[in-house]
Amino acid sequence: MPITRSFRPAHAPHPALRRLVRQALLAGLALVLVWPAARGYSEWLGWRPLWLLGMPLSAWWALHRFPLPLRPLRRVLARVRPRVQARRRRVPAWRVSRAA
Repeated sequence: MPITRSFRPAHAPHPALRRLVRQALLAGLALVLVWPAARGYSEWLGWRPLWLLGMPLSAWWALHRFPLPLRPLRRVLARVRPRVQARRRRVPAWRVSRAA
């Protein structure tokens, strides 16, 4: 019987790690929504929603290799025209003031 490889692509995150990050994010969201003290500030930790929501969200984003929303980005880039750098005009000689 041949050894078969997993059908998971090489860039896909490990399912257990993905589940752990998702559970941390959901637990942090529940704490921020239900417990008012979780929305505050701590001298030791700083702003608590950063640690309960922001850090698990950034870990999840990093776990999925920082995907960018390409459709809105493509629309913005399609609207932006390549611009030519402005050039200085030559000032007529009669406009140049002479220092006396």
